[in-house]
Amino acid sequence: MRSQSVKKTGRFSRRDFIATTATAAMALAIPARALSSLKGMARPVKVGVITDLHQDIMHDGITRMRAFVQHMRQVRPDAILQMGDFAVPGDKNKEVIDLFNQAHRNRLHVIGNHDTDAGFTKAQCISTWGMSNRYYTQKVDDITFIVLDGNDTGSPSYTSGYPAYINEEQQVWLQERLREIKGPIIVVSHQPLAGPVAVDNAEVIQDILSTAADKILVALNGHTHIDAQYEVKDINYVHLNSASYFWIGGKFSHDSYAKEIIQAHPLIASTCPYQDPLFTTMTIDPLRSLITFEGRQSTWVGKSPMDLGYDGPYKLETVTPSISGRKILKRGKEA
Repeated sequence: MRSQSVKKTGRFSRRDFIATTATAAMALAIPARALSSLKGMARPVKVGVITDLHQDIMHDGITRMRAFVQHMRQVRPDAILQMGDFAVPGDKNKEVIDLFNQAHRNRLHVIGNHDTDAGFTKAQCISTWGMSNRYYTQKVDDITFIVLDGNDTGSPSYTSGYPAYINEEQQVWLQERLREIKGPIIVVSHQPLAGPVAVDNAEVIQDILSTAADKILVALNGHTHIDAQYEVKDINYVHLNSASYFWIGGKFSHDSYAKEIIQAHPLIASTCPYQDPLFTTMTIDPLRSLITFEGRQSTWVGKSPMDLGYDGPYKLETVTPSISGRKILKRGKEA
């Protein structure tokens, strides 16, 4: 992949904004077993989705969130969703938290691993962001969103770093919800439930979800900052890309922005930022039996991960400053 030189600013021009939204949509075929759950839906449902803003790392997080909110005013979705690593729930982040919360009356939050950095707690996230609980269900029209918390401790295979686990208490709750919900379901988590760097007990969670494959339309996650889709036991798992950057790590530290920006926000040096903010609109269309994701294309600010010799856990084709414009017409086949 070839990097492109861009102006080192935190601003997004109207020309850039239009260019990044004018891409084809990715469409995932809803598993045949889940089609019956759509029968009660009278119209398409739209949800605006953004993940991994990392307000506490980026110098221009508020600008990226403003671009999301501006686009959502045009799209007019039925709800908006942020999938974690958003902004620690402190006073310094009130502006960006309020901007998201005031953008739509029907909003969903997911707690990411970095949202409790600097001594903040899940309880503070719940209170400050306006969540009902750390894991919960919420209706958007005829669709039930099941929001999970992948930050549980207690994993038998835990070794180091941030926990990535869904404990037994939450598993029992999930099984109960899957049994009682009658209509279509979308599962949301910050950490992946399938694919690379999934939660420690991913296979257990996949088995639980597979019992409701006749109702689950898709499972969404952030966290990885990649653009990918996997299918496990009749369920589509979609990794949505970060709004801001790909994490490259201190081994590849470099200056992508002007030195004064890096000095004020030193962790940016461990990222490969995206020139434009990434987010998507997910549309569930019962008439066409499709879930579509609006594609969005950006460019690297400075050097790309490949320019720097990236050697991490992700396939290179998934490391990209974009949300794909793919179309999957049949299971396992792509247009």
